[in-house]
Amino acid sequence: MCGSKIKISEANYLKVKEICASFNNNPGELINVLHQTQGHFGYLPEEVQQVVAECLQIPVGRVYGVVSFYSFFTMKPKGKYAISVCLGTACYVKGGDKILDALKSELKINEGEVTPDGKFSIDVLRCVGACGLAPVMTINGKTYGRLVPEQVKDILAQY
Repeated sequence: MCGSKIKISEANYLKVKEICASFNNNPGELINVLHQTQGHFGYLPEEVQQVVAECLQIPVGRVYGVVSFYSFFTMKPKGKYAISVCLGTACYVKGGDKILDALKSELKINEGEVTPDGKFSIDVLRCVGACGLAPVMTINGKTYGRLVPEQVKDILAQY
């Protein structure tokens, strides 16, 4: 039985098991399983990855490899409003680092962190594919482009 050695609540264990079963415990569906699991939990902690590995009968290292490779997956909880700042070449050259600094100053957190109230988190991306709008940040997938640091406070106030 999968999950027997894992420290995870029974309800969470059953949910992961249910998600895996919905994909017939097929290891070829790992990305889909992880996507749906993250959709439920909001992130993919080590314990959840271990249950997925056992249910799909694959090494936990393979699960971790996929989770750590794809930027969509996260092993840390994110805020209700997940902010991503692009620091790809175009965004960086046009001031993306200054947008990041403004966010850190306004929210009083660093990249990879969540505000104490759980409302905001900040991450950095290498490219969001909107180079013509540089510098760019996204909040829960909504894109804000051609930014200047002075706009950050007003944008955050909308949330």
